[in-house]
Amino acid sequence: MQNELQILDLVMQASWLVKGVMLLLLMASIASWIIIFRKRQVLNRAEKEADLFEEKFWSGTDLNALHESITTGHRKTDGMERIFESGFSEFLRMRQQGRMGPSAMVEGAQRAMRIALTRETEDLELRLSFLATVGSTSPYIGLFGTVWGIMTSFHQLANVNQATIAMVAPGISEALIATAMGLFAAIPAVIGYNRFSNQVERLDVRYDNFKEEFSSILQRQAHLLTEE
Repeated sequence: MQNELQILDLVMQASWLVKGVMLLLLMASIASWIIIFRKRQVLNRAEKEADLFEEKFWSGTDLNALHESITTGHRKTDGMERIFESGFSEFLRMRQQGRMGPSAMVEGAQRAMRIALTRETEDLELRLSFLATVGSTSPYIGLFGTVWGIMTSFHQLANVNQATIAMVAPGISEALIATAMGLFAAIPAVIGYNRFSNQVERLDVRYDNFKEEFSSILQRQAHLLTEE
C-alpha cells in the first residue's frame, strides 16, 4: 500500500509534460484492452460460425434450400455464409439470364466471392492496426517522457552548489514511470496483435479454401445445366 502511494505521489509530482505522456499512454492502454476483448469475441464467434456453416454445407443439404434459408432470414450474413450467399446469388442471377456459358457463370460467382472474401477479411482486421501502432510506439513515447524528466532533474542541479543522488533520485524515479507505462501499454498490444493476426490469417485461408471448393461444385453444376 505504501509503495502504491509512493508511485502515485511520484506521478503527481512529475512535470506537466511527463504527466501528459503518462495520460496519453494510459488512454492508449485502455483503448487497446477494449479492442483486445472485442476482437477476441469477434474472432471466436467467426470460428464457431464457420464450423457450424461447414457442417451444414457438407451435410448434403440442397444448395438452393440452403441459399433460400439464408436470404429469407432477413439478417446480416458474414463469414463463410456471406461468401456462399454472394457466390450462389450471382450464379443464380447469371443462370436466369440464360445466355451465359458455364465458364462465365462460374467466373461471375468467383468474382462475387472474391469481393465478399476481401470485405470479410477487412472486417476481421478492423482496428488491428491500432494495436500494432500502440505496440510499436508506446515504448518510445514513454522513453521520451523519461528523457525529458531526467533532463529536467539534472537542469535543476545547475543552481545547486553540492549535488547528491538524493536530490535527483525523485525526479529520475518520476521519469522512469513513463517508460514503465510505455511498456505496460505496448506489451499487451503486441501480444494481442500477433495472436489476432494469426487467427485472422487462419480464417482467411479457411475462407479461401471454401471459395475454391465451392467454385468446383458450381463448375460441375454449370456443366450439368448446359447438358440438359
